[in-house]
Amino acid sequence: MAEQGRDNFRDTIGTLNEEGKRAWVYPKKPSGKWYEYRKYVSYILLIFLFSAPFIKINGNQFLMFNVLERRFNIFGAPFWPQDFHLFVIMMIIGVVFVIFFTVAFGRLFCGWVCPQTIFMEMVFRRIEYWIEGDRGKQIRLDKMPWNKEKIRKRITKWIVFFIISFLIANVFLAYLIGSDQLLRYITEGPFKHLSTLLSLLIFTGVFYFVFAWFREQVCIIACPYGRLQGVLLDTKSIVVAYDHKRGEKEEGRARFKKNEDRAATGKGDCIDCFQCVQVCPTGIDIRNGTQLECVNCTACIDACDAMMEAVKLPKGLIRYASEENIEKKKKFEFTPRLKGYSVVLGILVAVFVGMLFLRNDVEARVLRLPGQLYERKENNMISNVYTFKLVNKTVDEIEEVTFQLKSHKGIIKVVSHDSFDIPEQGMAEGTLFIEINASALTGDKDRVEIEVLSGDVVIETTTTAFLGPRSYK
Repeated sequence: MAEQGRDNFRDTIGTLNEEGKRAWVYPKKPSGKWYEYRKYVSYILLIFLFSAPFIKINGNQFLMFNVLERRFNIFGAPFWPQDFHLFVIMMIIGVVFVIFFTVAFGRLFCGWVCPQTIFMEMVFRRIEYWIEGDRGKQIRLDKMPWNKEKIRKRITKWIVFFIISFLIANVFLAYLIGSDQLLRYITEGPFKHLSTLLSLLIFTGVFYFVFAWFREQVCIIACPYGRLQGVLLDTKSIVVAYDHKRGEKEEGRARFKKNEDRAATGKGDCIDCFQCVQVCPTGIDIRNGTQLECVNCTACIDACDAMMEAVKLPKGLIRYASEENIEKKKKFEFTPRLKGYSVVLGILVAVFVGMLFLRNDVEARVLRLPGQLYERKENNMISNVYTFKLVNKTVDEIEEVTFQLKSHKGIIKVVSHDSFDIPEQGMAEGTLFIEINASALTGDKDRVEIEVLSGDVVIETTTTAFLGPRSYK
């Protein structure tokens, strides 16, 4: 790994060597209080990630992001293309929440919740420790010639990584096309759905590439969140931080000597053991300060606390703290900046909830047929032709659907049938004629209101334009 000191650590990322080539990171296996907490959180999130596509609420998949058909299920609530404005507001709420959370607690999301970190550190990295051993053994294995031991361990690791990547790809596909469709493809056999099988293999290859080779580079190079935090963080933000006031003191950091009174010598509490560096999954030295590569995973906190306990010095040399807490011993406070973000977030949530309550289970669109003028019929009746599209967002079939005029006296004739059914989570479309007596029109272009009924119950109301002759204004 590239050597970085206090003066040059911002000149290059820690995963590049002096020749500019990839410097492989071999983090030491973490252990400690925070790591145990992260394991519990990871187990819960892994169970959620693998089970969410297969959980149903009122017949709807709990989470689904069917981009091809533009259908989304969020916490069991279906969203169609007609609900795109709701989806946009939801995304804006997510962005504002991330900004709010980052201003307050830095890159905490990356270390504790991000799927990349969870899979990398809690699945693939732990398998690597199980097969190849801890940091020292991995370094020796990498330098070892390709003998039987190295071939056996590497092939075993690659096969296990591929199998897990394949499982992740299947779950990912369930989020995209729906778990029911995925299970149907599996039971019917992959060779009957070669395009889906190809997509599955591509996803498997991407996941394998990310977790077997690209690894921490996703957080350092690809993910924009590290750069975003550089804009959002301030001296009041709580991050994983090294207490340089205590660690350096007057004489700076120094190696520990047995029976030494460090307070008398003026040396800092940092004993320069490099345990915090060796355990870091992105290969940085937290003692250099806040860096975009830091994902706030707390591995350095556990490693430092263990060393402090071993040399009988107080824990917390590396801890969750703000710059103001370290410099001025100030506690966390809810700043005006955070209050502003809270107000914006509250307004967006209120608007979103209000729109959810106003959202109908049936979406109706009635549009005039392009290029068609009105037609004059018997008894002074004026006729316009329309296309209609009805979207059923529920999991129940809507039966005996008819139309009736609400704003004008007239009749609506649906082509080929008087009433029809809308399938569950489906759509019905067709053509209809609206006929209104010319005397009831107020101009050459009236707005007419149409009710959509299921039996005798009005399930939706929509409006459309109705053309008539100018002489009847």
